[in-house]
Amino acid sequence: RLLSVFFSSRSSAKLIAPLGCLVSRQKHTLPDLSYDYGALEPHINAEIMQLHHSKHHATYVNNLNVTEEKYKEALAKGDVTAQVSLQPALKFNGGGHINHTIFWTNLSPNGGGEPKGELMEAIKRDFGSFANFKEKLTAVSVGVQGSGWGWLGYNKEQGRLQIAACANQDPLQGTTGLIPLLGIDVWEHAYYLQYKNVRPDYLKAIWNVINWENVSSRYAACKK
Repeated sequence: RLLSVFFSSRSSAKLIAPLGCLVSRQKHTLPDLSYDYGALEPHINAEIMQLHHSKHHATYVNNLNVTEEKYKEALAKGDVTAQVSLQPALKFNGGGHINHTIFWTNLSPNGGGEPKGELMEAIKRDFGSFANFKEKLTAVSVGVQGSGWGWLGYNKEQGRLQIAACANQDPLQGTTGLIPLLGIDVWEHAYYLQYKNVRPDYLKAIWNVINWENVSSRYAACKK
């Protein structure tokens, strides 16, 4: 749906979509959480979750809708300069929406521990052990300069798991080709109210609420 547009039948014959088929566009909406804002306490407090979801994520959704409307207008006018100038806003707000939509499902009040089954076997195969994987993803996430994300992704071409960092709201698949399985938000808005500027403490805590069932489901789906 991202970057999709709609247009009138009168102008349709004149337009050639640079992004593939043009389809009827529906506005993006803020996804509901499957748990209460306070459900991840004491690891992530309710105030952070409420602000993060209802304010920060909502802003990305609203700005994405506005930007797509402007992009639709630019397409209708054949204004390539305007289309190009809108790309950073599409990437930032679209990435923010994509990343957070994954992030909320990666977390659970019943999370923590270690994964099981095929995902655990793949982690052992590609990282040696779960402890090594956890250490590497934590280190990559701690090391993000400024704002960004740490990711566990799946390299479909190579058939293996990979760890990567993305700056700002760059979406993992759109910028690296890796299929996102587990994302850790290391923007300060994700932890500052509780952990101040001590990002390692937040990263230590978040492992207690990782939803391994969700990560495993994502892994199974991308292997098909």
